[in-house]
Amino acid sequence: MNVTFNGYGENAVTFEADSNVTVGAAVKMTDDGKVTACASGEVFCGVCLSVRDGYAVVQLSGYISMPAKTKIAAGYKKLTTGENNTVAVSTSGREYLVVNSTATSVGFIL
Repeated sequence: MNVTFNGYGENAVTFEADSNVTVGAAVKMTDDGKVTACASGEVFCGVCLSVRDGYAVVQLSGYISMPAKTKIAAGYKKLTTGENNTVAVSTSGREYLVVNSTATSVGFIL
């Protein structure tokens, strides 16, 4: 790919984090100001960028690249978490704009 989308519209917020939140994990809200890592098939609100002392910085908007089990076609796709913290297409997912994809990763706009 000859272009990069890194940095586009990035917006991150600090939340309290459950102990299962790790860097790169897709996360969901669990309570006021708290997040946890998503299980397979769950809709996510963002992706964890860093974790320290029970707090997680979560990217809520902008371009992000995550692991994928298969190539996902470009365009608006409904995505959820897949197995082993990957991203997968789903009929029940939240719609995101997929801008690039390989057999092992997908780049999309949160």
